[in-house]
Amino acid sequence: MLQSFTRNYEDNSTEAGFQFTFYCDLCQDGFKSSFVESETYQKGRGLRGLARGAGALGSLFGGALGNLGYSLERGGDILSERFEGMSPEWQKEHEKAFERAKNEAQRHFHRCHGCHQWVCDSCYNEDETLCTDCSPRQEVAVAKARAEAMRRNIDEAAEAVTVWKGKIESKTVTCPSCGKPAGTGKFCNNCGASLALAICPKCGEKNAQGVRFCNHCGASMSTPIRIRCKSCGEGNAPGTKFCGSCGAKL
Repeated sequence: MLQSFTRNYEDNSTEAGFQFTFYCDLCQDGFKSSFVESETYQKGRGLRGLARGAGALGSLFGGALGNLGYSLERGGDILSERFEGMSPEWQKEHEKAFERAKNEAQRHFHRCHGCHQWVCDSCYNEDETLCTDCSPRQEVAVAKARAEAMRRNIDEAAEAVTVWKGKIESKTVTCPSCGKPAGTGKFCNNCGASLALAICPKCGEKNAQGVRFCNHCGASMSTPIRIRCKSCGEGNAPGTKFCGSCGAKL
């Protein structure tokens, strides 16, 4: 049975040759060992296209394929069943190639003295001899903290900025004549109808065109309410400042 320095590995071997991938326990990036051709395969089948797509040299690559959790199946009974039909000579080659691949890959991994995981160079804090989960690199932690503080400062500054100035008032957004969007002018962009705000006959507040009841006092917009002069008792139209009969101030 194959014994590796880490259980987080994958056997990519075929009858044509041997290759293994060892994965970082933190980031799951992997190191693929050099491909080794099987001598027994060459003798039995002759030389032909060996290990299509496999590199001649080991290389680091990002992103482990599939679920790369700690699985004993990579070094246990499942692999034994997979290569059960191979010859004893091939099995010896397989074990020898695995030892070679393990020694080749181990140069790219480090064992954390805190959590005992095997991690790649990128996930290892060589100053503390710990993985970056147990002991983050100081310069990385400082840069991350500065970036987070800058983001908070930008958000706080944005909250304090006034990006619009104007009066908050009722606007006629739909033309009461044609029913289409009216625009922002005094007349409808489509039919030219006036968009002037209607004056409530009771309270004198402005309302959008087309409303039936005042948004401020609830009075009917269609029933005129005349203002009675306190001096002569004559009725005057809403909004009138002086009586039309006696001139008294209303």
